Amino acid sequence: MLKECRTCSRTFATILNRQFGHPRVPEEKAMNLMAGGILNQGYQCGMLWGATLAVGAESFRRNEKAADAIAVAVLATRHVVQSFLNLTETMNCREIIGYDLTTLSGMAKFMIKTTIKGNENSRCFNLAEAWAPAAIDAATEMLEQKAETKNETKSCASEVVRQMGGSQEEMVMVAGFAGGLGLYGGACGALSAALWKNTLDWCRKNPDEDPPYFNNKTARRILKSFKAETKGKMRCNEICGQCFKDLGAHSDYLNQGGCKSLLGVLGGSVHD
Repeated sequence: MLKECRTCSRTFATILNRQFGHPRVPEEKAMNLMAGGILNQGYQCGMLWGATLAVGAESFRRNEKAADAIAVAVLATRHVVQSFLNLTETMNCREIIGYDLTTLSGMAKFMIKTTIKGNENSRCFNLAEAWAPAAIDAATEMLEQKAETKNETKSCASEVVRQMGGSQEEMVMVAGFAGGLGLYGGACGALSAALWKNTLDWCRKNPDEDPPYFNNKTARRILKSFKAETKGKMRCNEICGQCFKDLGAHSDYLNQGGCKSLLGVLGGSVHD
């Protein structure tokens, strides 16, 4: 599957969507930019972002209320992340593969390992094969849970997609990105949501093509605007000054105006 989809992020969105019986090709293609830990930045592994998107899509189908769907998506994402950590002890791409993909030397070494030496020697291929069953089990188990929520329940990632004109389904699909992916405090989930939504819109206009990755000027502009707003910070816990203990705390933070300016920058980005 990884060879077919070409990126780890798209692969796991595809694996879980097929497991749930609802393939979504444009949405899966749009996950390509999460590979390498968000545009090769080395943060949370693309497998996690892809799995989380599929979890959100399935949560939307299973829950009538958007607030409930968001809550279940976040809860399920937390368990999916934990199943990943049980294997790797880290969420971050750079720590898993051992290369800095933002440098030419790091990318060259990684490509040599995964192509010339053969994919079977790649940590990524081995990890994907080992984690896929656990990811499916964790997602399936927690998606069966029910959530008691209030109308004020929010996800920062969902809010960005809403501001970008996304549908309620799209908002729920990215809900688990919240708080640095499942509230774990990693690289900003709102940023990932903006990149995904922008790419999804491109994919729908260009259904027969894969979105550009290495030379995606719009994605680079979004990342640049994001870093300008956060003064170079990428991690949610550094931007917000805290790790959220649960979705209620995250929702309260947003409802009290937390990250309002940042969400506005991401939601109002100029898109191609």
